[in-house]
Amino acid sequence: MTINIRFLPDDVTIQAEVGESLLDIADRAGVSIPTGCLMGTCHACTVELDDGEIIRACITPVPPGKEELTIHLFSDPTW
Repeated sequence: MTINIRFLPDDVTIQAEVGESLLDIADRAGVSIPTGCLMGTCHACTVELDDGEIIRACITPVPPGKEELTIHLFSDPTW
């Protein structure tokens, strides 16, 4: 199943498969998400979903059951 992933504030939308890594999708879309450890512990890849949930893109796959997922990117000057 494919869903639309929308990255803000860049306003880039791309189709992705359920279970696909959010970090891989961002890379394919040309959207930069900072990374550090790639295991979720450093929180460099923290993003926010439309419902306010804070997730780490490096360890989060596209969830099932949605038609669209909007991801709000943070700008952290320490990364």
